[in-house]
Amino acid sequence: MNKSPDAIRPHGPAAKTLHWGFIAVFLYALSKQLDDLEELADRALLQYEMVFASAFLVLLVARFWYMRTRNASALPAAAPKRIRIASQIVHLGMYFCLAMIPLTGLGIGGLYWSGIQAADWMAGLLLAHEIFANTVLFLICAHIAAAFYHRKCRDGVWNSMVPFLREPRE
Repeated sequence: MNKSPDAIRPHGPAAKTLHWGFIAVFLYALSKQLDDLEELADRALLQYEMVFASAFLVLLVARFWYMRTRNASALPAAAPKRIRIASQIVHLGMYFCLAMIPLTGLGIGGLYWSGIQAADWMAGLLLAHEIFANTVLFLICAHIAAAFYHRKCRDGVWNSMVPFLREPRE
């Protein structure tokens, strides 16, 4: 890997805020997840979940748009093609799963609200919701592992987004 941190253009304050702020929103969503489908019988909770899922989607789309239009990859120009491909797969996979979690949640809420709680559609949406949630956790772990890999390489990628534990300069 290229060991020239000066060749990496760091992400700006808006990109860093979107990145770290979205982590906070995602952790909040994880902390308030429902234990049982029947909890949606509380109409106020069901409404809150539907509004939160919609807001989560809007924030995710805004973050995706901003990062795609304003920020190039922080990978060094000399990064191997396999690293670039892996990075794209992980990033796009995270966005896809993060979008599918609230979309399946909205489907679950819509079916529950309309009184369809025991249908095959509900079972399918619940299964998809769980698969996307588990997959995104795996992809987040891969993303974090890659960040630490880049910190070890001292190629500037870590410093481009992480405002703490700065990688040492050579």
